[in-house]
Amino acid sequence: MKKFALLTNYSKDKRLVYTRMIKTYITENGGSYWIPRYISEPDKDGDQRYDFSDMPEDIECVLVLGGDGTLLQAARELLQRHIPLLGINLGTLGFLTSAEKSELPKCLDSVLDDSCSIDERMMLEGVAYHGSEKIQMNIALNDVIIARAGFSRLVELKIYVNGELLSIYNADGIIVSTPTGSTGYSLSAGGPIIFPQTDVIVITPICPHSLQARSLVVSGEDRIMIEIGRRRKTQEEAMVTFDGRSAQELETGDRIEIYKAQETTQLIRLKGRSFYQVLQNKIGTA
Repeated sequence: MKKFALLTNYSKDKRLVYTRMIKTYITENGGSYWIPRYISEPDKDGDQRYDFSDMPEDIECVLVLGGDGTLLQAARELLQRHIPLLGINLGTLGFLTSAEKSELPKCLDSVLDDSCSIDERMMLEGVAYHGSEKIQMNIALNDVIIARAGFSRLVELKIYVNGELLSIYNADGIIVSTPTGSTGYSLSAGGPIIFPQTDVIVITPICPHSLQARSLVVSGEDRIMIEIGRRRKTQEEAMVTFDGRSAQELETGDRIEIYKAQETTQLIRLKGRSFYQVLQNKIGTA
């Protein structure tokens, strides 16, 4: 790979130390780079905005400088481009990123000489309905989360898989995650860690009001439907988000259908770097 797009989270590289380092190294080693125009006004989710309208068609790789949030944003914005992403962690944990800032320029050598590999990561598509009206449709690399909102203490969530009622949770919410997202919020809520190439979907309740409620792992081919139930006489208040963005308010009777998307995200994995090594480095051994 010789032609790169460089996407920087400017709040994490304020003095552009790492951005300049990468630009210099790429050009000195026979490569070229393109940087999208930064739009100063954030989007409705508070994220930085970039203008990809004049992105060259021959870009082979997008270098993402930031953390997991920056990489998730890049995956959403560049979904239709089908370009591999290489995340360089300038944040804290960085499960999705492929390299740490301390590993520059070693990680750049790996992509410049094509000794890296590319992982196809499952994404989820979600459609929210109010009656027969479609009120939200979006896609997520990590997870789709339905959570209580407003003054709700708990929300009743009816979980259907392939049209059959599986369970009813009274909880703060529920997380439906990909294997990639299993190391995110789902893990914090007690969900299992899933190998990224596994074709499954994880359903994890958030603070369920039950001693028996546990995470569920279903096939990647299954279709999940979650309906907002009614625990009280008043309307329940809930909200659905996709990778923590694109929030949509929900109420009693609304439903969300979730299933594996046709689109995937391509993440670059460096030579000699396995998922198990990442787990050991990020979580540590027991």
